Amino acid sequence: MHIAVSRVGDRSDGHEEGNDVGIENSDAGHSLAGSVAGLVLAAGAGSRYGKPKVLAEGGSWLERSVTALHDGGCRPVFVALGAALVELPEPAVPIEVSRWELGIGETISTCIAHLANTPDIDGVVIHLVDIPDVSVVQVARVLQTAQGSRMRAARACFGGRPGHPVYLGAGLFDRAIAGVTGDRGLGGFLSRLPDLKLVECGDVGTGVDWDIPRPLR
Repeated sequence: MHIAVSRVGDRSDGHEEGNDVGIENSDAGHSLAGSVAGLVLAAGAGSRYGKPKVLAEGGSWLERSVTALHDGGCRPVFVALGAALVELPEPAVPIEVSRWELGIGETISTCIAHLANTPDIDGVVIHLVDIPDVSVVQVARVLQTAQGSRMRAARACFGGRPGHPVYLGAGLFDRAIAGVTGDRGLGGFLSRLPDLKLVECGDVGTGVDWDIPRPLR
């Protein structure tokens, strides 16, 4: 995939593919009534990685995330961009985060505010670009659990360890925006939700984020 960089300027938040798209996808392709968007957080500069992770492996991490969200049932799919503005794989739509330097909390709040003003969005599945072993199966399982509810939250876990992707119903958007700031993401907010649904995905991925370069197998 061709990557065209417009500008460069920290933190977005990927690992090897645990289950290739289209393999053992009994959970995949589940389409729910209403519109659940997908969102890839890819605005940071990737200081420990050495470059913005949206550029990692020639853009393949980004392409994996967009494909998993779209083929897992999310419509539309957005990508948060900041440190590097790139050409996105179809059918992704960019959300430019002007103050991405403030941290992942700023990226999340900017994107959720954008979604809140997008008609007919019942919820969003959020993923981090530096977890490249995401698969259609993971996204579909999270969607199946969430059932498009505007008041439900669900997140993938791996051997019981909370991770991504994460589903957030539109009825929780305002509370989520208030619960993130700076380098603080959604983890704290989600941990305080008494009815958060955990969706085990350890059989189809690791959920490990990559902070340093290494080859995907």
